[in-house]
Amino acid sequence: MKFDDVIAELNGFGRFQFRLVLMLVIPRLLLPFHFLQNNFVAFIPSHHCNISASDDASVFRNLSTGQRLTVSIPVQEDGTLSSCQMFAEPQYHLLLNSSNVTELPTVFCQNGWVYDTSVVKSTLASEWDLVCERRKVNKATATIFFLGVMFGAAVLGTLSDRFGRRIMLLVSYLITTIFGFASSMSTSLSMFAAMRFFTGFGCSGISIITVVLCIEWVEVKHRSTVCILLSLDWSVGTTLLAAVAYLVNDWRYLTAATNTPVLLAIICWWWLPDSARWLKSHGKVNRAYFYLNKCAKVNRREQFMEHLKPESLSKLTVSENGKRTYSLLDLVRTPGMRRLTLITGIVWFEVACSYYGIGLNISGFGVNIYLTQLIYGVSELPAKFFILFSLNKLGRKLNQSGGLVLTGLCLFCNVLIPAHYAAFRTIVAALGKMFSEAAFTVLYLYTAELYPTVMRQNGFGCCSFLARLGVSLSLPVTLLEEVWVALPGIVFSVIALTAGLLTMLLPETMNVRLPETIEDVEQTRRSDCTSDENAPL
Repeated sequence: MKFDDVIAELNGFGRFQFRLVLMLVIPRLLLPFHFLQNNFVAFIPSHHCNISASDDASVFRNLSTGQRLTVSIPVQEDGTLSSCQMFAEPQYHLLLNSSNVTELPTVFCQNGWVYDTSVVKSTLASEWDLVCERRKVNKATATIFFLGVMFGAAVLGTLSDRFGRRIMLLVSYLITTIFGFASSMSTSLSMFAAMRFFTGFGCSGISIITVVLCIEWVEVKHRSTVCILLSLDWSVGTTLLAAVAYLVNDWRYLTAATNTPVLLAIICWWWLPDSARWLKSHGKVNRAYFYLNKCAKVNRREQFMEHLKPESLSKLTVSENGKRTYSLLDLVRTPGMRRLTLITGIVWFEVACSYYGIGLNISGFGVNIYLTQLIYGVSELPAKFFILFSLNKLGRKLNQSGGLVLTGLCLFCNVLIPAHYAAFRTIVAALGKMFSEAAFTVLYLYTAELYPTVMRQNGFGCCSFLARLGVSLSLPVTLLEEVWVALPGIVFSVIALTAGLLTMLLPETMNVRLPETIEDVEQTRRSDCTSDENAPL
């Protein structure tokens, strides 16, 4: 008898599981708030050099605001004021003839900048002047956050496999709460960067532990449904972020507001169950029996528990020592695990890189940033509903590979669309994000089904680590537009297409029991090798 049989007998998709999903939706709503927050808090508004120091000249003081800008700041080829340069001294002759400005001496802004507050009232860029030559520092704030997510995935994933899902989820909540609110009260850019690093560290635990906890409580045939229902909160949160950012357009208040759902999540944590599957695999039979009994009562399957005693629960098929301690080294110790870790790690890296390459570029299409964020969020919903019906029809592998290939094609098509078709380019980018989100949704479920229970959180942690490394690199890739405007799109397109092809090397997991031990993974590898050897030439 396998543990999946016990979950099925207890109604693996009953009221207990539904209540679990609802309690985990609350903290997961804040994930897109934090992961995509940089679109708004680090938004660079229109700006030009501060020319108030020139007010000393009597002639200058008598000019209107428009005239002062004309004589002080050069105009670019597109007709807008230069963002980073000003004339060395006021050029009053331009009031009569503004056509000949090529030979006029200019200097970099001497007295700071003036920012347009019509779109966003306050951002990191306007508070600490992260523009012009410091523009890359502004993008680095997002990279630092995702570095925190990256290290959090490795550390919290390992600790979750060692100490349990429930306790490490609480640790993730507390880290996110403390450093999330501290970010909004930062007094310097370096303090903000440090606080965001640790906020990302905590968010990573919430992201991976909640998925694994749900998957381990659900029976085989309903795993895909629960995973997609759980992932809907990301799309809803992405959509809500546009509304919240529009209403709260000061970066400090926005950072605090997007952190509030975790307070309710901490309250709900007291009613969360730990993973009975993990408890059983680590020899904590009595504790596992306690949670299974609670599941039976909520799902009204008490009669089954009358026949399942702790003694019989301890005899469930587990081929490895339940008291053994696992580490990240076990991901590469055996051939099957080594192959699985390599392929899934690369796929996670490439999926995340292409997804955030689109999602963190809402200002790159010339359309209102709030509208673009809303379109991105809404476009993900059809993908979720399509995946809900196709996962159990087409399987994990085909959905995963197909979503990535279509993402790559959309990104490549966007490179070919002229820049002045801003609305059309936004729609194609939204389609790419829709397919990319579909692939990301499948990937969470697919990964949970590929790794064994004793190493599932370690596997998730390793994959998430590489995914956040991909996100961190996606931000510098966007800076390649300074070399060639189409280069970032081409890079992200190639990455998505490569990931789609690499997915075909993974085994199909549809309607297959979750592997419990490393030996289960090795048996699957050996059976795949035998099938390949016996295949006709």
